[in-house]
Amino acid sequence: MPHSLKHILVFALALLACLPSAAASKEAKARYEAITSDSSLIFGEGFGATNAAADKAALLNLTGKITVTVQGQTEMTEQQTDTDGQLESSSTFSSMVKSYSGATLNNAEYLLMEDSPQFHVVRYMKRSDMEAIFTRRADRVADYVRSAIRAEEKAKVDDALKYLNRAYILLHSLRDPNEISMDIDGENRLLVNFIPEKMKEICGKVKIGIAGVKGQLGEVVDLAVTYDGRPATSLDFTYFDGRNWSGIYSAKDGRGELDLSDPSKLEKLQINIEYEYRGECNSDKELAPLVDAFPGLPVRNSYVTLSDKADLKVDRKARNEFNKFVGDAAKDGVAALGSKDAAPYSAAVESIIKAVSFGNYDNVRDRFTDSGWEMFQSLLKYGKARIVGKPEYSFHPMGERVVCRSVPMSFDFPSSGRKFIEDVTFTFGTEGKVESLAFGLGNVARTDIFSQGGDAWTDLTKMTIVTFLENYKTAFALKRRDYIESIFDDNAYIIVGHVVKKMVQTDRGDGRYELTEQQDVNYANKSKREYMENLRRSFAANEFINVRFADNDVMKAGYGGETFGIQIKQEYNSSNYGDMGYLFLLVDLNEPDRPVIQVRTWQPDRNPDLTPNLPKSSRDYGIFSTASFN
Repeated sequence: MPHSLKHILVFALALLACLPSAAASKEAKARYEAITSDSSLIFGEGFGATNAAADKAALLNLTGKITVTVQGQTEMTEQQTDTDGQLESSSTFSSMVKSYSGATLNNAEYLLMEDSPQFHVVRYMKRSDMEAIFTRRADRVADYVRSAIRAEEKAKVDDALKYLNRAYILLHSLRDPNEISMDIDGENRLLVNFIPEKMKEICGKVKIGIAGVKGQLGEVVDLAVTYDGRPATSLDFTYFDGRNWSGIYSAKDGRGELDLSDPSKLEKLQINIEYEYRGECNSDKELAPLVDAFPGLPVRNSYVTLSDKADLKVDRKARNEFNKFVGDAAKDGVAALGSKDAAPYSAAVESIIKAVSFGNYDNVRDRFTDSGWEMFQSLLKYGKARIVGKPEYSFHPMGERVVCRSVPMSFDFPSSGRKFIEDVTFTFGTEGKVESLAFGLGNVARTDIFSQGGDAWTDLTKMTIVTFLENYKTAFALKRRDYIESIFDDNAYIIVGHVVKKMVQTDRGDGRYELTEQQDVNYANKSKREYMENLRRSFAANEFINVRFADNDVMKAGYGGETFGIQIKQEYNSSNYGDMGYLFLLVDLNEPDRPVIQVRTWQPDRNPDLTPNLPKSSRDYGIFSTASFN
């Protein structure tokens, strides 16, 4: 090919390559002018050597404008003091506002203006999208406060403080946090004042006493924990053992326990009531950046000093309370077996308690069926199992079976810094041997269920519901995939989240790329096989899993005989993940030995579209119920 012809061909190809770009640039310029002149939009621009660099710069620019916009709409003094004297600077507030970028920028659309000599990208979004986030956060604040009030009524100190603290953090990311109020007990209260006052009041009603000292060195301490004169249903705390602050320990139904590395060197035994739960916030993409930016709300009376010297004196009142709490944990609102009928079961439980206390597990192998023994071994592997206090228990008939309630045990996970107290129940089969074990529901949760249905629900029905829930939550702790798989209907309707959205990048073929929001379904519906595969991965990845039911309501369905809808506010904690949400189970209990879950839904937040006719103050507002599946 002649040299001159080669140059002409190269020039022609280059010209052809430029033509689409020029056309695209003209169209992009028209869109750019439309975007920048539209007051309903907010936009950011970025330049860079690559598309990714320009896009990142555009998002940063958009984030900055969001911050300026929100600050301009918010009344905030340069230095504002909260009720506890904590200073909040304008820079801290700016960091809080920037947290909106994570939620808003998912809705930011994309426009490529130029790709040479450098990339020029524009990101833009509707101002109304930002307004929607403010509204949703305000709803979350109110929901947390309502949940905290319900939790406090049931002496669930941990939940009450946790929800109030989260409400306070979210509150300070809203515009005009000093003006947001709620109707509480018939009085309109400003939340910026109510929340810290309520947290201080709750901590002030907690009393902790030394109920006993055990171990060769006196290193194990039993605690009696009360709230407003009654056993604290649940409370989390950390303590200083003379060397370091511990991980989070949990007290349940008035009973707590802690471990001291060397009591002889202890100068002061100090407990801090937990309320921040910073580690659990990491799974919440909206809350996590706020926690990092927020300086924290100091609740000064959250610290309790039990002893200021090495001699840990047992408080007689606390010891009596502790023993009473242990006995109360075994009581139920259903009929118990008489002492004569309970004798053989009592002998079996006593031998199991001794085996756990002294580590002689093989001595009680004949007390279990094969499946029961497998569960018992899993229980011992769950954590460093230890008997708490002097157990008192009772035995209750459930059809052809007998359930023992309950033996309090503590479970320690040193690598994760967590310790739990659980009431372990034992179910005896027709052979008189233990065929299954479970972590019992707390006193309040059981009472909630036993008080429902009135005389229309038999003791067998109530026991079946409680036992099902206990087996369900225990199956996660002991990683019993086989059991979970067995109780789900093959065609069960399983929802694992709410409103699934994703951003899709589309190549329009004219040099421009656009990000658009795609919503596949209102809720992510999983098959039983998919759900079980997700569980398998979760079980393999975690040292421990602990499921707690913060609230529960049970309603009998108007169809299907013994079919019940169970609403649960669930706290899920594991060694590398934690979340809180609303769980709904529709369960067929017509055969007590073979429960079948027909529907299982989980949602992280209330969704008003589910209950458009209910007020926000309703317990059922925005969550699934039996009525959702009539």
